[in-house]
Amino acid sequence: MALTGECFCGAVKYRIDGKPYAARSCHCSRCRKAFSAQASSYAQVRPGSFTWTQGEELLTTFLDENGAGKRFCSVCGSTLCGVVGGDVHGITLGCLNEDPGIEIEMHIFVGSKAPWEVIPDGVVAYETIPPDWR
Repeated sequence: MALTGECFCGAVKYRIDGKPYAARSCHCSRCRKAFSAQASSYAQVRPGSFTWTQGEELLTTFLDENGAGKRFCSVCGSTLCGVVGGDVHGITLGCLNEDPGIEIEMHIFVGSKAPWEVIPDGVVAYETIPPDWR
């Protein structure tokens, strides 16, 4: 299975060989700011499965004090992936061009969600980080 993704303006594109996994929606204040939304929709990718196919030179990287962060298009601002230690860790699900064949497995950090957001009944949700975090 190969998937492709791109930013809003189409200047930066990537390919993933294989299926993303560990899909989650994070509701912490940092993700709300990083993704300009009520939460992030993110899934991990296997090491070596991710390739930039166009516009890699247009990427800007933001890293926090722990060396984790995000890469985004310097033209349109779309957040495309998360990075840890300089390597792509996962992708933002909203930038995929195809259906990845996965669903959000869990909602994390719902204890710090925006006051105006309503978490649906029946979803797997954790106040902070799950006890068996991957």
